[in-house]
Amino acid sequence: MSDTLRCAIIQAPPVFLNLEASVERALDLLGQAHDSGAELITFGETWLTGYPVWIDSAPHAGIWGNESARALFRRLFEQSPELGGPEIARIHRRAHELGCDVVIGLHERSGNTLYNTMLMLSRDGESRVHRRKLVPTYTERTIWGRGDGSTLDTLETPYGRVGGMICWEHWMPALRQVMHARHEVIHIAQWPTAHDLHQLASRQYAFEGGCFVLCCGSTLTKTQALAGYRSLGADAGCELLESITDEQLMGGGAAIIGPDTQYIEGPAGPEVEIITAEIEPGITAESRLLLDTDGHYSRPDVFTLSVNRKAQVNVTEDENAAGE
Repeated sequence: MSDTLRCAIIQAPPVFLNLEASVERALDLLGQAHDSGAELITFGETWLTGYPVWIDSAPHAGIWGNESARALFRRLFEQSPELGGPEIARIHRRAHELGCDVVIGLHERSGNTLYNTMLMLSRDGESRVHRRKLVPTYTERTIWGRGDGSTLDTLETPYGRVGGMICWEHWMPALRQVMHARHEVIHIAQWPTAHDLHQLASRQYAFEGGCFVLCCGSTLTKTQALAGYRSLGADAGCELLESITDEQLMGGGAAIIGPDTQYIEGPAGPEVEIITAEIEPGITAESRLLLDTDGHYSRPDVFTLSVNRKAQVNVTEDENAAGE
């Protein structure tokens, strides 16, 4: 395990719902973070190509048959990457060139469904881990499908295991226990914006897991959202975005938190910035003196937890039966 590690959280918006331009921006931001010495660089929830702010902020976003909502979803779908697509390959290539590990949130397009996915890209240019959010929260269910247990993995790095959870997953006790059993050294907590309640959950996780937490919040204004959307041409989707009354849609809050729950850096305000901090991964061993929820502070004779790691699919085909 490395003695020290510089981490960075990118708190800058994408080019809203413009995939190609957002990838270009991501590559530039990765270079900027690397110039500060960062070896682990993270982005917020669904950074590619932007959190769907209209579902919470536009008054008529949930009205059945709303033409503007349909247009927004179509644009989002068309501008969402596939895991095997060229956009992800470019970002992974850049991570390898810089010699850093990258964690980025995205709308993952798989078949005809979008998933809220956290993608961890190793500096080796080959290894990667993707995690799909298990339960979209409230209005998010109009946008994303549900993940399953097949993606509950961590990324092996020179400084220990990196794991992560997305937004309200941090209030799923069983999932927290599963991730603690992965023995994370660094935990990526992705949020659309990290306000006070999200800060509490992130600090709680740091203590319970005995790990560092990178609390990843993003920033976005209505002006930025509209400019990004119009960069590919205006259509009916503009109506819902224009109906939003607030200017500041996402307020940042990025922070780097130690296993003792104390802030090492942040929380940041709503400004566009890259926050960085140097951490000592080995200090996580000290935190387990008092609490190890997967070890001396567990009671498997009283409590057990079963995890289904099988990918859930609707259609399976028996090739052996085809010739009968």
